Amino acid sequence: MTTLRVFVVDDEAPARRKVLRFLASDSEVEVVGEAANGRDAVTGIRRTHPDLLLLDVQMPDFDGFEVVKQLAPPLPRIVFVTAFDEYAIRAFDVHAFGYLLKPFDQPRFQKVLDYAKEQARAHGNSSSEEGLRKLLAEVEVARRGPTRLAVEDGERIFFVTAGDIDWIESERNYLLIHAGAKTYTIRGTLDAMEERLDRAEFVRINRSAMVRVDAVRELQKWFHGEYKVMLKSGASLRWTRRYLGRQAQILQKL
Repeated sequence: MTTLRVFVVDDEAPARRKVLRFLASDSEVEVVGEAANGRDAVTGIRRTHPDLLLLDVQMPDFDGFEVVKQLAPPLPRIVFVTAFDEYAIRAFDVHAFGYLLKPFDQPRFQKVLDYAKEQARAHGNSSSEEGLRKLLAEVEVARRGPTRLAVEDGERIFFVTAGDIDWIESERNYLLIHAGAKTYTIRGTLDAMEERLDRAEFVRINRSAMVRVDAVRELQKWFHGEYKVMLKSGASLRWTRRYLGRQAQILQKL
């Protein structure tokens, strides 16, 4: 078999270095490029035409699925790398796409890489265009998210509609759902909640907070290119540089 040309995309430098280290131990692999964000990934992939793309799903602004949408056929074979995302993983299984679930060790990584090599030998390096279209369509529908969330208040369990939520913040293994004058606590992570809610309605603004776009009153320029996000409820939050990719979308709705 000829050398498999691989391109690696992950916004987290330690995770990217880990993948590159694993790849370096495989004599049948040549790393032709790497990228730390979706936009650079699209540019690099178009330039290098890799055989295999190791693509992180969860990236701010321009995630892995958006990268795929921006690429013209023929597409490389793709292995998606993801933290737990029940909708995406179910779709990967249904449509027979390889994926690596974070955190993973070298044996698990090598197993997925070996399978990609086998598929390349048997079918060539291109991914199934039809399968990818179905995958993206299914994930897009799933990611529109629920219209309401189940929350607990004492002995009661009831629903808060997404339109009533102002913002959500993480606190260890819990999420605080701020809805008007009420704050509800549910168990979960912000990464998982970001995947569940409609990305057209909610935006991640920093490591520990996301806001509903229509709940934003104004943005105020802050230090080092960051912003203060002023909500209609009176809350003031910080929008850090890493998560500024959707600034234009919010500005259009203010």
